[in-house]
Amino acid sequence: MGFQKATKKQAKLRAAIFGPAGSGKTFSALAIAKGMGGRVALIDSERSSAAKYADRFEFDTVDLGKKNIAEYIEYITQAGEAGYDVLVIDSLSHAWAELLEEIDKLAGAKYKGNTWSAWSEGTPKQKKLVDAILSYPGHIIATMRTKTEWQTVQDNGKSRPVRIGLAPEQGKGIEYEFDLLMEISPDHAANIIKDRTGKFQDQIIDKPGERFGKDLAAWLSEGAAPPPPPKADDKASVMAEIATLMASGVFSEAEIALYRKDVKGKDADGLRAVLEDAKKAQAAKKAQNAAKAPTTADEEKLAETFF
Repeated sequence: MGFQKATKKQAKLRAAIFGPAGSGKTFSALAIAKGMGGRVALIDSERSSAAKYADRFEFDTVDLGKKNIAEYIEYITQAGEAGYDVLVIDSLSHAWAELLEEIDKLAGAKYKGNTWSAWSEGTPKQKKLVDAILSYPGHIIATMRTKTEWQTVQDNGKSRPVRIGLAPEQGKGIEYEFDLLMEISPDHAANIIKDRTGKFQDQIIDKPGERFGKDLAAWLSEGAAPPPPPKADDKASVMAEIATLMASGVFSEAEIALYRKDVKGKDADGLRAVLEDAKKAQAAKKAQNAAKAPTTADEEKLAETFF
């Protein structure tokens, strides 16, 4: 396929909200999720802290125990399979903290203290987490903690301490994986530092909530509908259809052997091509009455041994 004219397609949100403690990350994420509409799920790594807002928002939640990447991926996958329209991950920072701890242990136990070598095992795990987020079939809003510092500012001639948040506590470059980045202050003002919609870039939004969620949902729903994602079991289902055809009794053992060889190493698209060819061959053979249908016992035996 060559170059084609670029067109806007409907999309799913990938947003990250980061800020210091008390800035309102969880509340903002839930308010935005409510505005976007649909069923909301929340993965909670903050000791059920999100449940405190259950009287304000309707959502299903699960508490993380181990807080490692495998557990995050498990519940992201579960939420996708359950069909939740919006998934809030609160917070993504614990996955990074657990990975750093795991790297330290690996370095000491396996790599003679060399953390650089230990990252050869850690980096693929981080990539799997990112892949799980990007492949989620609905919207995702992730919160992240930031390292907190205090600075002294002058206010009407008087000095006062101000709490500020620094970089998100997550892997380097994580910001590139999100469409929308919101840095939220202790005063609950969100600075939109990255926005692929182009509508909110560099804006300061006071207490981002439902209205902001509705605006995001409206923009994301504009454009052509995206093609349906391939099913994870698509390849297996096509293989099963081919096996059923082979067990229909119209193909000789030699022909079945050729089809068995033909399917090896093919992706779902390649298998579908084989399936279409087999269907045409089956129709032609039936029309000619060239083969005699096997008995039920023969059919069952062939189905069990094929592939």
